[in-house]
Amino acid sequence: MAYHSGYGAHGSKHRARAAPDPPSLFDDTSGGYSSQPGGYPAPGADVAFNVNHLLGDPMANVAMAYGSSIASHGKDMVHKELHRFVSVNKLKYFFAVDTAYVAKKLGLLVFPYTHRNWEVQYSRDVPLPPRQDLNAPDLYIPTMAFITYVLLAGMALGIQKRFSPEVLGLCASTALVWVVMEVLALLLGIYLATVRSDLSTFHLLAYSGYKYVGMILSVVTGLLFGSDGYYVALAWTSSALMYFIVRSLRTAALGSDSMGGPAPRQRLQLYLTLGAAAFQPLIIYWLTFHLVR
Repeated sequence: MAYHSGYGAHGSKHRARAAPDPPSLFDDTSGGYSSQPGGYPAPGADVAFNVNHLLGDPMANVAMAYGSSIASHGKDMVHKELHRFVSVNKLKYFFAVDTAYVAKKLGLLVFPYTHRNWEVQYSRDVPLPPRQDLNAPDLYIPTMAFITYVLLAGMALGIQKRFSPEVLGLCASTALVWVVMEVLALLLGIYLATVRSDLSTFHLLAYSGYKYVGMILSVVTGLLFGSDGYYVALAWTSSALMYFIVRSLRTAALGSDSMGGPAPRQRLQLYLTLGAAAFQPLIIYWLTFHLVR
């Protein structure tokens, strides 16, 4: 009995020593590649090795430095060309407005006949921003008026059961293309008339974009009072815009120095101003008559 008891105890101890360890839930990868089955490297190790080898290669460093210099040089060239055609500082000038200026400017566009002084004010040979000078052109009102016109056109087409994204997109693109064509025509006319002034593309874009205010008033009046109200509003806003364009271009855009030139040049400047003003009612009618029925 003692023998069997001892044998049993010895056997249990032997079995306890021979029992395998329970498998671990995760493999130990701290030892490098040997812990992976088949001796394969751990995932990502070859990528890290290649990156470190690439960074340590002198030729690779030279190539990366050269590529960075080319990218930096290209970025500087793009910025230079961008500022050559579109000056951010000049663009900020045309958006330097406040609430008082916008309200007064809208009133001037609708009823310009009582306004006396049309000259742009200067301070040390620099024109005052629009918020300090009512006669200074701006791009805020034309931009907001264009957006409002597109939304109003969508509403008018929806009321008439003719709304579709294609038709609305056609209205917006047509209105934008007409303004661009008008600005290009004015630039060509100024070049041919050899007008010497500080007139820029932004100035022409601002003066051409003021027609959207009259377009909005005409469409709203037409939706409220029918075609009769539309034509009355069209006549009023067109005449007011023509008067505004003539007075503004002859003083602010063309400049006072050009008024004392030769008689043929003065006639060309006068024809250019009158042509730009006479073109406004035609564009307003063409872009709004289909919205009122």
